Amino acid sequence: MSGHSKWSTIKRQKEAADAKRGAIFTKLGNMITVAVREKGADPDANFSLRMAIDKAKQANMPKENVERAIKRGTGELAGGQIEELIYEGFGPAKSQFIVQCLTDSRNRSAANVRHIFAKYGGSLGSVIWNFTQKGIFRISDFRPRPAPLTGAGFRISDLELDLIDAGVQDIIKEEEGITLITKTEDLQKVKKFLESKNIQTESAGIEYIAKEDLMLSDEDKEKVEKFIEDLESDEDVSDYYTNVNI
Repeated sequence: MSGHSKWSTIKRQKEAADAKRGAIFTKLGNMITVAVREKGADPDANFSLRMAIDKAKQANMPKENVERAIKRGTGELAGGQIEELIYEGFGPAKSQFIVQCLTDSRNRSAANVRHIFAKYGGSLGSVIWNFTQKGIFRISDFRPRPAPLTGAGFRISDLELDLIDAGVQDIIKEEEGITLITKTEDLQKVKKFLESKNIQTESAGIEYIAKEDLMLSDEDKEKVEKFIEDLESDEDVSDYYTNVNI
């Protein structure tokens, strides 16, 4: 599987210091607001909203923050119009990045993203040709939560055929956990299957996956990591994808 490991991003979000937690909550709130505006405030009928709320819960975002974000999406609370923007470009050592922003200021986001790329010797430019969209699930502990009548947990091998039937195209066993790859249209189906087995995901969503990896030296990897840290620190940046294999 190509790209920078999102496991490290998930870990950083969970261990965020108070100063950074506010930025994370802002990003998650914007995700919820946009999901509500696009498809309504009912999580049962709006799969994007359901996933956004799941992310907020995993980051320990206060319930009142979630409720405010939903009300902004329905128009019950005033606030700037949030829009999604996508930037493409070349980072350190000609690495490729797709950067997603959720923002109430197109000009601010464009300036900030352009500045981060330029700071590390990169620039904006077309790279999306090297990426394809896939549904991605990350599971750190595959043992399901205890459920009536089912008893103890089971191994990933016990469910491989069922996962494939549900729409999983690839199962990748990594040091941090298990990554499941699906077609984008099968994301909801696989999510429901995992929930039916009481398996909790660390993250779930549609991501840009690089078709070809870029291998870097240790020195260049360090530059890319610093570049990524700057992206994560920007409140408008909701996510990013890269072809760098770290």
